Amino acid sequence: MSLSLKSLLILFVVITVSACSQQSTQSGRYAATNASSPSHPSVSYHAKGKASYYADKYHGRKTANGERFNQRAKTAAHKKLPFGTWVRVTNVNNGKTVIVRVNDRGPFVKGRIIDLSKSAFAAIANPRVGVVDVVVEVIHH
Repeated sequence: MSLSLKSLLILFVVITVSACSQQSTQSGRYAATNASSPSHPSVSYHAKGKASYYADKYHGRKTANGERFNQRAKTAAHKKLPFGTWVRVTNVNNGKTVIVRVNDRGPFVKGRIIDLSKSAFAAIANPRVGVVDVVVEVIHH
């Protein structure tokens, strides 16, 4: 093979590999990435929607991952993110954030993207409000 043909072949392979490694995520979707650290989560997720919190009657009940639910813990329910995923929840109205660990499934109310423990919700809004607009971002899995 001539030098220029080898160079073209190498260039083709480099372009093909680099094009295949790029990922695009849309709001509300997640995809696996290569790195696994707080600055490079193993799951990329970014969504805007509504957050609520668990009613007091759920305190002490088992969550979907088998833990006992604790209103004082910084935990959350999400429909699809893996258990143990750490997410940052930001109240879009006041900029307050809280970091929670996914340990349950839900919410099962249309239009809501995450259910928070009462203490996590209280960190970003007055619980009397009940539901707030938030941005949810994975920070570590």
